[in-house]
Amino acid sequence: MNEPAPRRGRGRPAVLTRERIVAAAIEVLDAEGLDALTMRRLGTQLGVAAMSLYRHLPNRDAVLAAVVDHLFAEAVIDLDADTPWPEALARFAGSYRLMLLGHPHAVPLLATHPVDIDLGLELLAGLLNRFEAAGIPRQDALTAIQSVAVYVLGHALAQVGTPPGTTTTGDGNVAAAFYDQWFKAGLRAMISGFEQQLR
Repeated sequence: MNEPAPRRGRGRPAVLTRERIVAAAIEVLDAEGLDALTMRRLGTQLGVAAMSLYRHLPNRDAVLAAVVDHLFAEAVIDLDADTPWPEALARFAGSYRLMLLGHPHAVPLLATHPVDIDLGLELLAGLLNRFEAAGIPRQDALTAIQSVAVYVLGHALAQVGTPPGTTTTGDGNVAAAFYDQWFKAGLRAMISGFEQQLR
């Protein structure tokens, strides 16, 4: 018979770390939306006074930036060394979209708050290497990746911003299938265009 998990002793404050704060921020964001994500609400979520958060993240903007960086990192996937860049770019786009649809309240945030440049380049090193292996200049590779990332974000905004019941059938599965088809068709066209341009 399994014993119940031990409870934290009363009166002992939770140990705060930047990682715990960001994880709690994402929980609030997912459950209640961007407007609800305040320092006070975050403190309540963590069971601490809001002031104690400032030792780790100085303000709400810093929390939002940390959330953006964390979610973007969640979307980046490992790539095999022999993956051609068009396939690698398509896989990145698909993974990025899955992350965004998994955190619909975060989509407007990622659309308006850029990922930290240095972190973004570090996370995308594997994808950039696939372009480099094909002899494509770094700036051209960055243009292709950024263009696809903006397409993914814009498409996700369109999908998560559609009010329920506005499809012709009112069937959420039908709506999702429509967006999937639309996304794939647009992504194929964009990557094919870059393939022709970068030859």
